[in-house]
Amino acid sequence: MATTSDTSKPTITGGQLVARALKAEGIKAIFALASGHTMDIFNGCIDEGIRIIDVRHEQAAAHAADAWTRLTGIPGCAVVAAGPGVTDAVTGVANAWRAQTPMLVIGGQGPFCQTLMGSLQAMDHVGIMRPITKFATTILETKRIPDIMGMAFREAYAGRPGPVFIDIPMDIMMGAVDEKDVVDPGMYRTRGKVYGDFKLVDEAARLLSGAQRPAILAGSQVWHCRGVAELEELAGKLGCPVYCNGEARGALPKDSPIHFELSRHEAFERADVIMVVGSPFDFRMGFGKALGSTAKVIQVDLDEVELGHNRSIDIGITGDAAAVFSQLAAAVTKVPAARSQSWLEHLRGVEQKAVEHELPLRNSDAVPIHPLRLAKEINDFLTEDTIVIADGGDVANLAAGVIQLHKPGHWLDPGPLGTLGIGMPFALAAKTAFPDKDVCIVFGDGSFGFNGFEFDTAVRHNLPMVAVVGNNAAWNMVRYGQISHYGKVRGDVGTLLNPTRYDQIVEGMGGYGENVTQPKDIRPALERARASGKPACVNVMVDHDVYSPTTERNTFYKY
Repeated sequence: MATTSDTSKPTITGGQLVARALKAEGIKAIFALASGHTMDIFNGCIDEGIRIIDVRHEQAAAHAADAWTRLTGIPGCAVVAAGPGVTDAVTGVANAWRAQTPMLVIGGQGPFCQTLMGSLQAMDHVGIMRPITKFATTILETKRIPDIMGMAFREAYAGRPGPVFIDIPMDIMMGAVDEKDVVDPGMYRTRGKVYGDFKLVDEAARLLSGAQRPAILAGSQVWHCRGVAELEELAGKLGCPVYCNGEARGALPKDSPIHFELSRHEAFERADVIMVVGSPFDFRMGFGKALGSTAKVIQVDLDEVELGHNRSIDIGITGDAAAVFSQLAAAVTKVPAARSQSWLEHLRGVEQKAVEHELPLRNSDAVPIHPLRLAKEINDFLTEDTIVIADGGDVANLAAGVIQLHKPGHWLDPGPLGTLGIGMPFALAAKTAFPDKDVCIVFGDGSFGFNGFEFDTAVRHNLPMVAVVGNNAAWNMVRYGQISHYGKVRGDVGTLLNPTRYDQIVEGMGGYGENVTQPKDIRPALERARASGKPACVNVMVDHDVYSPTTERNTFYKY
């Protein structure tokens, strides 16, 4: 709080009001890059005890805010400079938009008194951000900062969640107002959950209770809505196989009799009833074609617009995943164990065959190292409490099929926008939010190049983590497509990289690094990286002529 020199009236600045509003939301850290336009927010955050993680690029600040929300359930906040600071953040905001992440980005802006005069870095930030946010505005009065921030947070969580943007002109930010004139928003948003239509829930319960071969696909909204316990209760009562994608991964214990991963295609082809919760029918679902054509489909989503999008459904329920699961658990009839046992045993057999098919590759001693051997070593290295971040193409895709999670909320990937470069920013957020947890990033060498310099941020803020770079010296997903279309010579154009020693780059920034070329050396290197207590990078040279099944099917680019 500031006090003017010529009066005893208590005053408060715009930046202090911003920090106070952030604290009211439970925000304990912001991700930012220093700027004259926004420096008063730093001043306010110091007053409120909010940690400032200053990054090297505004894109990283936005990505980190995205991850903070996903991990904690509390909105993340990025504070960026005007002009290029805001435009640098656009990719991070767009990623959060597609991932349905409620977060706040605050942009600096030239002084309001200099509007249309050509002040430093001034531009139409709101016009840029409006298409990729749920709410975007400029605050034009210092006293209304808490009020409009309350509006922004309310919009972020209403219906389909998503990012919001505010810019604050420098003179509004630095301006001081009398405390009694500040517009207090009070309780500005509900923490309540949206329950499903009771009639539709009853219809869905009857369909599930009578199914012979039901299946559930749990998407990211299951974790966003913190519906893990409710999912387990419902699926357990039904004896129903559950497949998790996105941030729902880890929602069920890996040894749960209803937890499945590798038999999804078989389950969806043969199921008579499929319930999809919080996962859109986008390219990852073959635009709905991944679901068997004869199956009855129940879809649950926070956003009514997603219901029946790209594929006809039988029952569509708008609602919070946790709330709808609890309604269904109360309404379904417990299925006799004998009815579900043969279905579960069949799918378990499919899973076992898939694992057995891959075992020789997971245990391969080939050099260059097979990416599946790297994935196995990473999986064996992880603790039950490790937060895993996947940032890359083929290497990350192959690892995702091998890595077993022990807990919900411990898997992060970019989501449907497929943005590369989220690895380090997500890790910064994870280690800031949960300093006692291990954090492991699975990088492709291409993706490392986007925000790898954030190792400098991790070193400065003492945020140790282990990054594993599966280095195949190529953009392999695209390379495969080009080779299959145009032949190897043209396929290698624009898709080959140098076998760069990323470990040495990290060492140069003050971290720990090792280079691995032999399979037997992977695990010891990982252990030494963890023991270093530093931000660490293990650079593993892998075979660049190995492609993931997803890449070989070319599903990402089919039309």
